[in-house]
Parts: sequence; C-alpha cells; structure tokens
Amino acid sequence: MTSVDILQETSDFRLTYEPLDVAEVYRLADTSANGAVVLMSGMVREQTAGRTVDHLDYQAYEPMALRIFAQITQDIRRMYPDVSRVVIHHRLGKLRVGEISVAIAVGSPHRAEAFDACRYAIDALKQNAPIWKKEYWLDGDSTWVNIGKCNLP
Repeated sequence: MTSVDILQETSDFRLTYEPLDVAEVYRLADTSANGAVVLMSGMVREQTAGRTVDHLDYQAYEPMALRIFAQITQDIRRMYPDVSRVVIHHRLGKLRVGEISVAIAVGSPHRAEAFDACRYAIDALKQNAPIWKKEYWLDGDSTWVNIGKCNLP
C-alpha cells in the first residue's frame, strides 16, 4: 500500500456549500484504534474587531485547498505517527452567524497527540489554505479577508 493509498483510506477532505455535520466529521475520524477523537469546529461569530457581522461569504481555490488539506495530513502523520484518522471539512458560500465554517477531527490512540494534531491542522489550514472570506457587516459595509497565505512546501 502506497502513502497515497494510506492517506485516502485514513482521511477525508471536503469543501462544500452544504452545512457541515459535526457528527459525521466525528464518525469519519473514529476507529477502534482510537483512545481519543478531538473535534474542532469553527463558527461564524457575531462580532469581529468590534463590528457586528451580518454574514460571511467563503470562497476557495478548491484544487489547491484540497492539496493543502492533504499536505497538512501528511505533516500530521510525520509528527504524530500513531494518529489513525484526519478529517478536514470547510464550508463555502454564504454563512450566517452561528453556522459552522470549518470542522476538523483527529483520531488517535492517545489524547495528547489528538489534541496537538488537531491544533496543528487548524493552524496550518489558516496559515496555508487558499480560502478567502468576505465579511458583511450589519452597517452594509464589507471586507475581504485572506485566511491562508497559500504557501506550498
């Protein structure tokens, strides 16, 4: 089995316009080898930098974003070889306050590695993924934000 086969068998990456399902993300990361599954979900908050948010619009360069998700998983496997599963789902399109924009789950035999790997995944995603959001403010103004710097190894 090649490293690509292992990556495909033990991970799940998704960019979608549909609402994210944290129960599904958790289920995809769960396996009998796990002693822990750490799930992180990021939501649209009502205030950013003192301004009231109406909604956000997420866009991505999808082929590259999925490559970044795979690279993040490869990095996790190198740093935490016991990790059994990595799941990264990100929502695109218009999201209202309270909706989930990103869900990441990591399964591992040990909780410390699961926590560390999950934190690494969200930090690396925010640093590198070609995902942008446009913040629409309640006052009618809007602002573009580049979430990642699109750095490829």
